[in-house]
Amino acid sequence: MISGLPNSKATAALVYVGTPTDSWLGASGVADIGTKAPARADGRFRIGSLTKVFTATAVLQLVAEHKVDLNQTIQHYLPDLLPADIPPVTVGQLLNHTSGLPSPVLSEGVMDADMQFLNWTPEQYVELAFHQPIEFEPGTQQHYVNINYFLAGLLIEKLTGNPYEVEIQSRIVQPLNLLDTYLPGSDTRIVGTHAHGYQAVDHEGKTELVDVTEGNQSFTWAAGQIISTTSDLNTFMTALFGGKLLPSDVLENMFTVPEVPTWNKDGKDVGRATLSMGMIRTTIKGITFWGKTGARPGYGNGMFATRDLQRRLVYSINSTDAKGAGENQLGNKIGMIAFGLK
Repeated sequence: MISGLPNSKATAALVYVGTPTDSWLGASGVADIGTKAPARADGRFRIGSLTKVFTATAVLQLVAEHKVDLNQTIQHYLPDLLPADIPPVTVGQLLNHTSGLPSPVLSEGVMDADMQFLNWTPEQYVELAFHQPIEFEPGTQQHYVNINYFLAGLLIEKLTGNPYEVEIQSRIVQPLNLLDTYLPGSDTRIVGTHAHGYQAVDHEGKTELVDVTEGNQSFTWAAGQIISTTSDLNTFMTALFGGKLLPSDVLENMFTVPEVPTWNKDGKDVGRATLSMGMIRTTIKGITFWGKTGARPGYGNGMFATRDLQRRLVYSINSTDAKGAGENQLGNKIGMIAFGLK
């Protein structure tokens, strides 16, 4: 699928491609640039924001159980958590990123320290976010921010009385027998077979690869902490789209994009919304795909399928700039090749 790894853009790639009649699972590159051990197709990786699909699914399960109303405000369910001057924000607006709520702003140095050493609580993250003003009136625009899914995670905990990790495990991971999927909590490691993640940094005029595999994921929590494999994610996506996790009327929320513009801090017209509750809609050569991308340091990932599951793709790229444009370009290349759209 991708030859010539490792290279300056990535050290490894893991890919799953599926159709109704066939599937392919493969890997390219190395799991460790020191030992040159080959990457394994069954390796685990940090899925990043693909976690949001799990979180949205759990909230929508609570909707199906009549424990949550998407049109009710998060202030109703979590009183006194948001500042009093924040206008009413509904649960549905959290899930489809039309809340207008702000993101925390930290210096790069603080972010590096947080990633490696600090253990944040969700409440600390929320408090930090509200050092910034609200971005727009809720429901009028769309802006993708992690705070929406921190609040969704806290909602799950409030209504179930259990930790977020326990609910995702019991509602999704265990019923689907996702044996290689887990929520690490404060554990900084990736347990089991995995490819190391690396970040390219400039040092004294030279580019060096720094191993960023280990780190505390509490700053991403219900928005991005899960560890999984391409095979498990395919199983999850297939079950979700196939109606095994949600009744059809509730599932429809995950395939509904609000008719609002995308927010831009400069007020420029940057197009219409593409995000639903938990997923993103993208169209390639007339074919509509639903799914999610996600990145953590050293790992850039994607999970997409047509709604009828005729075409399915899951990938993880050990990109040396997992939050940069390079990861997106490699992901697009994999998708185009996998589905014969190039």
